[in-house]
Amino acid sequence: MTLVKSPFLDGFVLRQEVVNGVSINFAIAGDGPAILLLHGHPQTHIVWRKIAPDLVAAGYTVVAADLRGYGDSEKLPSHAPHESYSKREMAKDQVALMSALGHDTFAVLGHDRGGRVAHRMALDRPDAVERLILLDIAPTLTMYTRTDQEFATRYFWWFFLIQPEDLPERMIGSDPEYFLRRHIGGQVKTPGAVDEVAVMEYLRCYQDPDTIHAICEDYRASATIDLGHDRVDADRLIDAPILAIWGKYGVVGDLYDVRQTWQDKAKSVTGLALPCGHAIPEEAPEALLSAVLAFLSA
Repeated sequence: MTLVKSPFLDGFVLRQEVVNGVSINFAIAGDGPAILLLHGHPQTHIVWRKIAPDLVAAGYTVVAADLRGYGDSEKLPSHAPHESYSKREMAKDQVALMSALGHDTFAVLGHDRGGRVAHRMALDRPDAVERLILLDIAPTLTMYTRTDQEFATRYFWWFFLIQPEDLPERMIGSDPEYFLRRHIGGQVKTPGAVDEVAVMEYLRCYQDPDTIHAICEDYRASATIDLGHDRVDADRLIDAPILAIWGKYGVVGDLYDVRQTWQDKAKSVTGLALPCGHAIPEEAPEALLSAVLAFLSA
């Protein structure tokens, strides 16, 4: 097998693996205990470029995957009831990927949408998830239940992307670069944190109409089928220790007591804010790396 070096994650190689009926793109490097890195919207696995090589240097096997529908992972057909993009199915992909790579247990670091996939993974597969690090999210059901005008205004895409097919797809598709740049620019509070090379890589993927549809289906699932799954598990507590990290200058940290929202959902939770906006892996990589390493070694 010819190995392709990642142009963004130093020392990593890119691979594809068919698991749970879908082809997942990922970058991998290292030797040691495994940690799975899951990105958010509108990013891909390259969001981890500033910390992934340091995790390898610290002695970990690091797998940075593109979620189904994102990046260079497969885009599956999906319509109501949006099951193909339920966090349950997206979590199954990643557990199966780690198993195929020889890791039946592992830690998970999830940002944004990746954090929501990790949340469902910890509930559905407590035998697989050893530790859970969640970046700049509160539980999905909590956020929808507490929605008010301020949240709906500042997180407008939660309510735009869930509109019936194909309204948001057509609107974003008319100028995906504009939407992408406005979205990133509105969430990042650290100038220069996302350089133009990274933006162009995100745009390469975001210009694909199938990606745009997959993203909308991801959000539609979160507002429908995922809420049903979360309500069934509303009283269950996650077994894995959780480290919740949020951006001091972001919407989630401003509107929610993030640590408390996760203490309502798990047996063991610690948390801290970092001096940045939403894009923690890109805005505050050194502080994030320090917190992650301390948590993993605790």
